[in-house]
Amino acid sequence: MSSVDSFGSKGTLEVGDASYEIYRLSAVPGVERLPYSLKILAENLLRTEDGANITADHVRALAGWDPDAQPDTEIQFTPARVIMQDFTGVPCVVDLATMREAVEDLGGDASRINPLAPAELVIDHSVQIDVAGRRDAFERNVELEYERNRERYQFLRWGQTAFDDFKVVPPGTGIVHQVNIEYLARVVMVRDGKAYPDTCVGTDSHTTMVNGLGVLGWGVGGIEAEAAMLGQPVSMLIPRVVGFKLTGEIPAGVTATDVVLTITQMLRQHGVVGKFVEFYGEGVASVPLANRATIGNMSPEFGSTAAIFPIDSVTLDYLRLTGRSEEQLALVEAYAQEQGLWHDPSREPVFSEYLELDLSTVVPSIAGPKRPQDRIELSRAKEQFQRDLPTYAPEVLNGVDEAERESFPASDAPAITDTAARRYPVTDSEGREFDLFHGAVAIASITSCTNTSNPSVMLAAALLAKNAVEAGLSARPWVKTSMAPGSQVVTNYYEKAGLWPYLEKLGFHLVGYGCATCIGNSGPLDEKVSEAVQEHDLAVAAVLSGNRNFEGRINPDVKMNYLASPPLVIAYALAGTMDFDFDSEPLGRTEDGHPVFLRDIWPSAEQVQATIDASIDRKMFEADYADVFAGDERWRSLPTPEGDTFAWDADSTYVRKPPYFEGMGATPEPVTDIAGARVLAKLGDSVTTDHISPAGSIKADSPAGQYLAEHGVERRDFNSYGSRRGNHEVMIRGTFANIRLRNQLVPGVEGGFTVNHLTGEQTTIYDASVAYQDAGVPLVVLGGKEYGSGSSRDWAAKGTRLLGVRAVITESFERIHRSNLIGMGVLPLQFPEGESADSLGLDGTETFDISGVTALNEGSTPRTVRVTATKADGTVVAFDAVVRIDTPGEADYYRNGGILQYVLRSLVG
Repeated sequence: MSSVDSFGSKGTLEVGDASYEIYRLSAVPGVERLPYSLKILAENLLRTEDGANITADHVRALAGWDPDAQPDTEIQFTPARVIMQDFTGVPCVVDLATMREAVEDLGGDASRINPLAPAELVIDHSVQIDVAGRRDAFERNVELEYERNRERYQFLRWGQTAFDDFKVVPPGTGIVHQVNIEYLARVVMVRDGKAYPDTCVGTDSHTTMVNGLGVLGWGVGGIEAEAAMLGQPVSMLIPRVVGFKLTGEIPAGVTATDVVLTITQMLRQHGVVGKFVEFYGEGVASVPLANRATIGNMSPEFGSTAAIFPIDSVTLDYLRLTGRSEEQLALVEAYAQEQGLWHDPSREPVFSEYLELDLSTVVPSIAGPKRPQDRIELSRAKEQFQRDLPTYAPEVLNGVDEAERESFPASDAPAITDTAARRYPVTDSEGREFDLFHGAVAIASITSCTNTSNPSVMLAAALLAKNAVEAGLSARPWVKTSMAPGSQVVTNYYEKAGLWPYLEKLGFHLVGYGCATCIGNSGPLDEKVSEAVQEHDLAVAAVLSGNRNFEGRINPDVKMNYLASPPLVIAYALAGTMDFDFDSEPLGRTEDGHPVFLRDIWPSAEQVQATIDASIDRKMFEADYADVFAGDERWRSLPTPEGDTFAWDADSTYVRKPPYFEGMGATPEPVTDIAGARVLAKLGDSVTTDHISPAGSIKADSPAGQYLAEHGVERRDFNSYGSRRGNHEVMIRGTFANIRLRNQLVPGVEGGFTVNHLTGEQTTIYDASVAYQDAGVPLVVLGGKEYGSGSSRDWAAKGTRLLGVRAVITESFERIHRSNLIGMGVLPLQFPEGESADSLGLDGTETFDISGVTALNEGSTPRTVRVTATKADGTVVAFDAVVRIDTPGEADYYRNGGILQYVLRSLVG
């Protein structure tokens, strides 16, 4: 808290019988005109002003914010709390445990390493849909989850007891972001008698879902989250803020998902990377909280740091519904009114840029087949599928003459139809006979925080299922159907509304409470379906109610992935194919032969609302969250290790002590230039952290699979990379190993392969890295535009560093990945404006020298460094690369070899 208070802002707020210390924004002239999100940052600076890292000048810079200027003022944001999921959270706890030992090694007290900000971890990423489409699916999947993750869960239970201010929500409870908005979020925090805005950073990019509640928060890498837990502020530039005005109302037949896909496309086209988006205007009051959360959730998909709604009566109604106390409600309202944080549609803040959407213009949509921003109007979905299919199944163009091929896909697509419609007979493991074909929907999954928190779309899906069953329709037998709600509340309102039997009749049985299909935990397809897909190289599809559909993410057998609302997921399960026009083609026929179209079974908005009103109440939330940290019998019966430091198991393949602090001294070694580096990978544009970071299933013939086999792990127990994030040995071997990665050093080859320039041989990226490190050769990675967008961020940086990469040179970076590279001691560089590896004639075979880095030892950050690339024939390509260490805080991290080393030395010092 502030030790200076230059503006005399400290005061008292009386709410009922309670009194709270607050820092009044009205003490700072100019703050009243700011957007809501910047007011929250201003309060944060007022409250944490210390005269050194956070000064009166920082507060004045925010109060004097120029909406038209490009961001250039660094501030230190101190989040009120940290939220994690288990994939990204386990490495955080592993690192904290390792830091405790490192503190002891440097002569300090291990117990000093504790979260200084409240930290909560929700175990939601480990459930896989191994079993689906049957009554016992949930029970079987939970059993398998515990079998696979026992070591990790024991470790997390140790952390819950060993660390102060650290809580764990056990498996089978819900998805982190839904649990956050339904229970964990405070909206206004109270600590040590002080009241202040609830803000948070999270180890999942969709932390922005909480923006729907008026809580400023966003996703950071696990590296930054660990630092925030240890009291380090998040270094950031005061951002530009995009004002997004909402008008009109959503028309009948259109869902919140359709709205969010439209907003995603609009904001991607506008360009909001690194900016805040803030919703305002008269239309805000008519947007239900669940829809606000759905929009906030998709912030990473349109690229903004946050996408926030202000606090208003809709916020209070939701807090009341979800079981928050009347005292908390009174505090939220009083605090927001006092600080000018209550939404006033008559007062329009100043914004850097302006956008507007008339909600009445939104139409039903899906997005795909590989990016969330590639929205397709449902009425054009069949046509667009036919245009996209040749990308994934080139043989469908066989027989099409060259002239027509060149005009494709601008021309109509009937020329592909004959080949594309070829059928391949399959008898699945249950003895059902059917044909498979290009465009078959292999997975239809209602999953992911984006939509499972929204009763309007979840109940629309269930009512659609009821109408479909009553019309005699059924899901196609080749479709793997699944239902993974975001919290137990969803199950309860389905039961109260009497709708579960209809969902189950269509195969949408409960498979688990967690982030399943959307993160690649879709589980295997039926064995016979998988064999047919692979044998005939079929381009089959997944339709999911998620937020991510990047290549190679959902299932290794599935090439085309589409995001859709929950009711449309059910509609595509009934259709069984992407090659389908819902307007003109019936989903089936009644017993008397009448065609049944989607419009005939689609529930009305009035029917959905009436079901919401009749089946959801406050008691439901109070009951489900009454003892949320206790867990079920499986969780409670896990043996829990004790002690301030963790007893590492040398045989564990899940949790191992990482090498970050080995040989670390009390003071950092001087920064050095980079000499004689070779290129580990040369990559193109839009390489995401899903391409870089280990994710999904572990293949038996991969370096990670070989490591596990050598350590006695059976193939069936490999589990996913995400579940093994606490073992750096597995994760290093899976870095840059995505099956869809295209390393230009090995043209025509997909996956984690490269050329070892020491031998000239093609090998895996991991094996090449080992050879280079053994030979003392540093490494660089070359990239294109938007390098590092996506999620899975911490290991994208950790793995890069542990592979021996010293610098990454790209055309542009995604915000968090750039920051995380610095946090791991990797130098982020950009090619000169308008240049690229290709324009400079670099093919990745060169030897790289990077000079000028040592200027950091003098306490300053050079704007550029000299990069000299020498080809095999002695030809030299030299250029000045832009150093993307953007703030003094980042320079400190880099000088220390990483953010964790910096924090550790600070604590010991």
